[in-house]
Amino acid sequence: MSDSSEIEKMSTNDDMRMQRANEEVDIANVCLTGRLDAMEAGGLRQQLSALIDAGHCNIAVDLSDVVFVDSAGLAALVKGMKDAATAGGDLRLVSPHNPDALRVFELTRFDRVFTMQTTLEQLRSNW
Repeated sequence: MSDSSEIEKMSTNDDMRMQRANEEVDIANVCLTGRLDAMEAGGLRQQLSALIDAGHCNIAVDLSDVVFVDSAGLAALVKGMKDAATAGGDLRLVSPHNPDALRVFELTRFDRVFTMQTTLEQLRSNW
């Protein structure tokens, strides 16, 4: 949604007029703690699917308090990212602060697949 009070005139050229509008992006937050493994992956998939079905296609998943990630957890995140993209949005991550959990993303190179930031505030501000 463009807010007309946020529109800034960028050019005074008589032949061309440019304007920039700042838009507010609807971002749903999902905060996970503990283990993101085969036991929890199904629930995460359901939660992400429900958000997307409800029209929330931009999703920030906060993994800062996650201590363990396995392949099932990664698969749930990838499916969520693909589903969000199909709906016209994106799924982005707050990096795990636990070095072992973060290492899983680095070893699989998923840290290059996902947009990742160290805090939720950084993630939201760079959307």
